[in-house]
Amino acid sequence: MHRSPMVLYVKHWCPWCIEAIDYLDRHGFDYEVCDVLANPDAYARMRKISRQSLTPTMDVDGKILADFDVGQLSAFLAEHAIKP
Repeated sequence: MHRSPMVLYVKHWCPWCIEAIDYLDRHGFDYEVCDVLANPDAYARMRKISRQSLTPTMDVDGKILADFDVGQLSAFLAEHAIKP
């Protein structure tokens, strides 16, 4: 399975996940969404890379941001010079 360089792990009901998706869409990012409640393999992968079970969790080429809000997401993207 091909994975996008930017993967967002979410739970479909999570308000922070919904905000993260909205932020990424508004700013034109290309990313893959993995609903960890619908996909046990994605959940296991997220737990392995982040060492926790909270969402949203972002993986950008091995750079991990776990359990974040939009402010933390914006700072993470800027810190790593990640652009759409």
